[in-house]
Amino acid sequence: MVATSATSSFFPLPSSSLDPNAKTNNKVTSTNFAGLGPTPNSGGRTKVKPNAQAPPKINGKKVGLPGSVEIETSQQQQPAPRTFINQLPDWSMLLAAITTVFLAAEKQWMMLNWKPRRSDMIMDPFGLGRIVQDGLVFRQNFSIRSYEIGADRSASIETVMNHLQETALNHVKTAGLLRDGFGSTPEMVKKNLIWVVTRMQVVVDTYPTWGDVVEVDTWVSKSGKNGMRRDWLVRDGNTGQILTRASSVWVMMNKLTRRLSKIPEEVRGEIEPYFVDSDPVLAEDSRKLTKLDDKTADYVRSGLTPRWSDLDVNQHVNNVNYIGWILESAPVGMMESQKLKSMTLEYRRECGRDSVLQSLTAVSGCDIGNLGTAGEVECQHLLRLQDGAEVVRGRTEWSSKTPTTTWDITS
Repeated sequence: MVATSATSSFFPLPSSSLDPNAKTNNKVTSTNFAGLGPTPNSGGRTKVKPNAQAPPKINGKKVGLPGSVEIETSQQQQPAPRTFINQLPDWSMLLAAITTVFLAAEKQWMMLNWKPRRSDMIMDPFGLGRIVQDGLVFRQNFSIRSYEIGADRSASIETVMNHLQETALNHVKTAGLLRDGFGSTPEMVKKNLIWVVTRMQVVVDTYPTWGDVVEVDTWVSKSGKNGMRRDWLVRDGNTGQILTRASSVWVMMNKLTRRLSKIPEEVRGEIEPYFVDSDPVLAEDSRKLTKLDDKTADYVRSGLTPRWSDLDVNQHVNNVNYIGWILESAPVGMMESQKLKSMTLEYRRECGRDSVLQSLTAVSGCDIGNLGTAGEVECQHLLRLQDGAEVVRGRTEWSSKTPTTTWDITS
């Protein structure tokens, strides 16, 4: 009784009555269970027997069954009073929704992050690059693709140069200075100025191979009164070993008149906050580059013409393409047995899509007939227009290739 009274104080139970003596006219009296509560005659008690069911009839008389239900209710039904308990919201629906959301998010995360992490994986997997070292050095990672390797199964010199160029442009972009043109700042755009490279020096200690990840750092410094120097350092992304060092000098050109220009003060104010006060990553090779002609060259390749894809956004041939043209006249025997370890280029003139060029190469330091066994080879190069105007002078140094492991692609 005490338990029943305590329960009813928190959960009031409206009741309905069933009069066993009422006349039914051969019909079973229906019971209303809309509200259950104590009757006045029961002293606040509710009589309930288990296994409730309607009393059956035999020959028109009601027959009682064991375990029948006897419920005493009042004549008038009373609605359940409003209590703190029955006014609480149904939190189960909210908890179910939250659980569903978390399970879906976990499934998506597992699908995106299914690959196991390795100790040799480095940050920046998408190669977007970032500013490091007090905001003055830009760093970007590159994975060597299958289409970036050459016949010797290592990255080509053009691949290395493209990585250098890409980091230079992304450096300007990340710094918020990139507008129109190839690395042009906002003030340069106003004055129709673009950057052009005049000198490039590269030393390659080791070429990466397919699947390697390289880390490229680049920064800029002052070069004379009207120039800018840009340096690069390329490392193995796993070991940190230095693979390539490169240094270059850039000046400004008016893209309408195609003439060199001084650096305006407005442009200087944009770029000088990013200058690093440091020595070049490579000591300058001050040796004079030899001018070649048909008599002094050992190999000549003529009829070279740019394709539409060779042009950059400034409507002239990209400087990386010049390297491929220079090597077009290099002897095949040297290319097969030697690897390019250093290169110095002087850019003297631009060329457009209608240009026709000649590539000239002179080999020194060895017998031309024994290029396959030569230890060290030095070459002089000249790329010129068909009318004789010089485009690029260059010097390359080569060393013997180390034996490489043969790939078994059948297994």
